[in-house]
Amino acid sequence: MKGYTSSALLLGPVLLSQLALAQQAPSGVVQWNIQKRPVPNVAPNRLLRRAGSTYQEILQNEQARGGYFATCEMGTPGQKVTLQLDTGSSDVWVPDSTASVCSQGACDLGSFDPTSSKTYTVVGRGEFDISYVDGSSSKGDYFTDVFKIGGATVTNLTMGLGAKTDIAYGLVGVGYANNEAIVGNAQSLNAQYPNLPVTMVDDGLINTIAYSLWLNDLDSSEGHILFGGIDTKKYKGDLTRIKIYPSSNGYYFSFIVALTSLQAISPSGNDTLTSEEFPIPVVLDSGTTLSYLPQDLVEQVWQEVGADYSSRLQLALIPCSKKTSKGYLSFQFAGPDGPRINVRMDELVLDLTSGNPPKYTSGPNKGQDICEFGIQNSTSAPYLLGDTFLRSAYVVYDLVNNEIALAETDFNSTQSNIVAFASMSAPIPSATQAPNQAAVTNRPAVTSPAFSASSGFSSNGGEDENASPGMPSAFGVAQMSVMGVSMVFAMIGSGIFALF
Repeated sequence: MKGYTSSALLLGPVLLSQLALAQQAPSGVVQWNIQKRPVPNVAPNRLLRRAGSTYQEILQNEQARGGYFATCEMGTPGQKVTLQLDTGSSDVWVPDSTASVCSQGACDLGSFDPTSSKTYTVVGRGEFDISYVDGSSSKGDYFTDVFKIGGATVTNLTMGLGAKTDIAYGLVGVGYANNEAIVGNAQSLNAQYPNLPVTMVDDGLINTIAYSLWLNDLDSSEGHILFGGIDTKKYKGDLTRIKIYPSSNGYYFSFIVALTSLQAISPSGNDTLTSEEFPIPVVLDSGTTLSYLPQDLVEQVWQEVGADYSSRLQLALIPCSKKTSKGYLSFQFAGPDGPRINVRMDELVLDLTSGNPPKYTSGPNKGQDICEFGIQNSTSAPYLLGDTFLRSAYVVYDLVNNEIALAETDFNSTQSNIVAFASMSAPIPSATQAPNQAAVTNRPAVTSPAFSASSGFSSNGGEDENASPGMPSAFGVAQMSVMGVSMVFAMIGSGIFALF
């Protein structure tokens, strides 16, 4: 959510019986393609039907809003709305056209007029109520109506209508059904309803409750989310399955996996970083712009890459020139034999403002442009791996077998080979299971000093001589003045929310 740098998860168990509600359907997948277009222009929906039952839809990568957005249709006749795609939440919801935020002209991505739809039916009056950690919220009714994605039609989807909302756009939440807002509010398992992925199975669009995500690189114009299948031409190397971890009560509500090591690698050397938190529970969340890791680990990351923390902005900042660094960070999951995902610096150095970048006014980086670093600090679990990580990974979310499959993304791939899941509860196609996942309880050994200059990431040289060892210096007024900062895009995903 806008301008926020920490988060809390709405906890809620997942009924395994909910998964059984989705009946086996004929083989098929539904695909959304992602395309970046200039903001604020919202391009018209372009629907392209592929052979068989594979569909794709053009989406926008809205960098200013910090997420990936799909232009969909709701109601009869269809009303076009552009919604944020979010693996961290589970409801589809849209602002009501009469909401005050829309009346003020802020809903440029679209809103929904229920009085104009012949198929609109209220099913939960006043029961849609979601509050986010930055204080924003959306409240209104649950309703059912026609919902169209990628040329495919879901005939009777339950959605939320934000009649009282200070959020100017809605979401397409595709998480576990029991992470729905109504379940958390009611604290009742019976409040759960078939959300979008489940309803897609019910309607015969896909075979199982699963999808894969390919966001492509930061500057790319296209990517996709593929429901019900994988694309073997969108990743490199092996696709490896790892387990999703349940909540403390044994139910699944979020895509939590075990991060078991992190290395800083460059042509001049490798450093293995350490943390008291290993193995670290991390949520793979497309609705979060940045990534958030434990304080002790992220301090080492900042030191390796030449970033420093600004106490004034409460952000880790980095010279924009670091985009060209040859170093990268290597994330490993599910133990010493689990999958590795390498994230380059050009995926981690982000524009700080929408206009001309501010500049360092003093210190060794004086005159250089200031950017935001894509990995920030958090003080408590579960931690988040957002878009700054996910762009470098091909990720398959299997909500039936409670598994994630990971491989390194093949950036800007122009080829496609789509393979559908064979049936309900079928394993992820072309993926092998990570061996020795029991080893996630072991912390990685430190192979070199965490702050060694041998990593090859050139330091910005701005550290405070009086700072404690291992602590990145916070920029003070005497060290730096950030001029012309009109907006800071440090956005937490819309789907990570707290129940108040």
